[in-house]
Formats: sequence, C-alpha cells, structure tokens
Amino acid sequence: MPTSATLLENTVLLPLCVDLDGTLVKSDTLVDSALALARHHPSALLKLPGWLLQGKAALKRHITSAVTLDVTHLPYNRELLQYLSQQHATHRPIYLATAADSVLAHRIADHLGLFTGVLASNGTLNLAGNNKLAAFRQQFGEEFAYIGNALPDLPLLQHCRQPMVANPTSSLRAALRSANIVPVRIFNERASAMPAWTKALRLHQWAKNLLIFLPLLLAHAWNRGLVGGAVVAFLSFGLCASATYIVNDLLDLDADRKHPTKRRRPFASGDLSAITGVAVVLLFLTSSMILALLIPQVVARLSPQWALLAPYKFVQWLLIYLVTTLAYSLYLKRIVLVDVIVLSGLYTIRILAGSAATGVIVSTWLAGFSIFFFLSLAFVKRFSELENLRERGGASVTGRDYHVSDIEQLRSFGSASAYASVVVLTLYISDINADAGQLYMHTKRLWLLVPILLLWLSRLWLLASRGQLDEDPVVYAITDRRSLLMGVLVVIVILLAL
Repeated sequence: MPTSATLLENTVLLPLCVDLDGTLVKSDTLVDSALALARHHPSALLKLPGWLLQGKAALKRHITSAVTLDVTHLPYNRELLQYLSQQHATHRPIYLATAADSVLAHRIADHLGLFTGVLASNGTLNLAGNNKLAAFRQQFGEEFAYIGNALPDLPLLQHCRQPMVANPTSSLRAALRSANIVPVRIFNERASAMPAWTKALRLHQWAKNLLIFLPLLLAHAWNRGLVGGAVVAFLSFGLCASATYIVNDLLDLDADRKHPTKRRRPFASGDLSAITGVAVVLLFLTSSMILALLIPQVVARLSPQWALLAPYKFVQWLLIYLVTTLAYSLYLKRIVLVDVIVLSGLYTIRILAGSAATGVIVSTWLAGFSIFFFLSLAFVKRFSELENLRERGGASVTGRDYHVSDIEQLRSFGSASAYASVVVLTLYISDINADAGQLYMHTKRLWLLVPILLLWLSRLWLLASRGQLDEDPVVYAITDRRSLLMGVLVVIVILLAL
C-alpha cells in the first residue's frame, strides 16, 4: 500500500496542464487581440473574413502577428497564479496548454516564468478540445492534471487524473455534474455579474441625459405629450450612451489595464466577457433606435392636439451622437484639445436632442451658456487626469497626447470657460427683452443663481487643483453633498422667481 509520502511525490511529479483563456487569464486573449486590432489597425478588420477562411488556427496566427498584446497587464487569476507558484516551488512540471497561438502563449509563459513547456496552436492546428486531448496523450499518456474553465475542456477534465477548474462557466458546471466529476480544486476570482454590469453600463452617467429635459423645463412647457416624449428620449439616449461606453471600454482594454483605477473596470479586469459586451451593445443600440422612432407616436397619443413639426429630428441627433462618440473612441480622443471640444459638444447634443424630441426651441442664451459651461467640465476632466498622474510620478497620459507640463495651460482654459458661462448667465438675467422677462415674474431673484454657480465652479477647480477630484466631474456632482445642496438651492431660486 502506497504511503502518504509516495502519494505526495506522485502528485508533485504529475504534470499539471493549465488552460489560458478564461482560466489563467480571466479574459479571452483572441478577443482581446482582435479588439486591439480594431483600436490600432481598424483597416485590418477587412482581412478577417479571408483569415477565417484559412481556419481558426490561421486566424489566431494572423491576429497575433498583427498586434502585440501587453502580457504584463493581462487580468490573471491571482488565486490560480498563487497556486501555480506554490507548485512551481516544489519543482512540479507545469505546462501552459492553450488554443491560443503559440507566439502569444510563449510570451505569457516567459513573462510568468512558471512553466516547464508550452502546448499551443501553431497556425495550422487549433489546439482545442479533442485536439488538445490528443496532444496530451501523446506527451503524457493518461498521467496528467488539468485546469480548465469552459465546456470544450470537458474531455480533458474527464480523462485527467486531477480535474480542476477556474471561474467555470455554467455550462461546464452542469456538464461536470452530469458526468459525476468533482473538481479537486476550484479557483474563483470574478465579481458578481449584476454589480459588474451596473458598473459597465455606467448608469450614473445617465445623469448627463437629464439635459434632454432642459429645453422643456426652461420653457416651462408642461404639456403631457411633450413630457412623455422627453421621457422616451431620455431612455433612448441612455441605452445608446451605455452602448457607447461599452464600446469605449472594449477598445481601451490595453490602456485601461495600465491605469491604476481603470484597470478595475469590468471588461479590463476580465469580470465580464468582451463577447457578451458586444452582444449587449447590439441589443442596446437596437432598443435605443426603436424608442427614438416611437417618440412622435408617444407625443401624439398623450397629446392628440400636439404634433411635432420635425417628428424624426431626434433620431438625427441620436445618430450624430452615436457617430461622434464612436469617432471619439476610435480616434478623436487622441487629438489634443479636439477631444475636449468633442466632449463638451456631446453635452450640448443632449440639449439639442431634447429640443428635437419635444419641439421646444433652444434659446441662444442656453446655447451660449452650455458651450462654455460644458467646455469647462471637459477641461477639468483632463486636468484631473494630469493632476492625478503627476502625483503618481507619471509624465504623459496613456492613449492621449497630454503631458504633465500642460497642466497650467489647461487650468487657464478651463477656468476661463467656467467664468464665461457665468457671464452669459448674467447677460441673460439683465436683458429685459430676453426670455427671462417673459418666463419669470421676479427676474431679479434669478441673480441669486450667480453666486451659487460661481461657488460651485470655483470649488470644482479648487478641488481639481488639490488632486481631490474624481477624474469625472459628473461623479463628483452627483455624489458630493455640497454639490447636491447647491442643486437644491438652484431649484428653490427658480421657483421663487416664477
């Protein structure tokens, strides 16, 4: 009868084969590489159908050759890595066994320094499922341990001596139960789906879409049909915006993984699948467009006496927003100052979209105020990124062409824009022929808005200069108690002026 020491020795000597995608790394390196290709060489996407016709192994070789994935910042399963390090210390033979291309697999193995060898796809043979099992049997016979995560790994888990799983999919868990296979070890490191999706969809950013209601509110148009149209427009814009945030995150995987906070984003951290993200993007964009097309019917149904003169103008603004956002994600965000202009313009587009959904014309005063106000918010976002980067000892923003030496210039641009918006507000209040005189009984009370706005903007820039501001001013606005209090004061002042 073998002793415990003999069993331990046999376990140590039993080759341990580790899958890569979804197992050692929480993401799919092929999808990550394809997204990097779309980000840096979008024209190469036209070659994908031809590469795919050559076979999946050839497709992986072409994509891996076209981009260099940053293996140092991949979302590794830390619990599994710790276990592999322990096994490596006992001199146990460990093999990286993956369907990923061998070029990428060897780079990852060299980076980690834990593996005795690498078994991977070679441009001709796709080492997955039964092909991987055949390679194992040729090299190890039936004497090997295996760690996998998905249904294609089932044959290997059935024939290995020590089945183990890492972040197993629901389909693999069900298959293991049906086959009466109990994993020796389970390495789970993934956030819960609901919080991860809430974070990925940026639901807090839907606060920006409240600007859709601004033309309606400032015109004091309380028509039931127009309010209903604005609500549908808000939902449509929210779905579209969430879809574009996902697209931005998918295209920025490499850059986000190098960032101290953005690396915790659901797609960058591997908590959510990029493939699922693409599916959600398509679903949200389709739903957004359907809602946009329904706005004229909603307005007519709730207010039969009211008809929009340009019933599908909101759709035009929604498409402009979508195209502009995608252009920003793909290219414009890398152009100094242009990116800030585009960011501020996206705020203004929301106001114009709200005007289109309700038929309420945007006044020149509102347009002038929004241009300068939102330009200041865009500048403070870039300024905060650089200020936080300077505190970490960095010199330039990854994926941007901004440098720490630009801080003072951005501060002057942003501060000037902030106070320019206040000047526009004072001119609006003081002009007796402006809309204010017709909409408000006590226009002089509106002057109370000026110190409130000055205080909020000045405090915003002061906190940014101290490095105490979140890089997103919207997050600051909806979470800061003083900001919320000043928002309540603004509402009170407007009600008193009616």
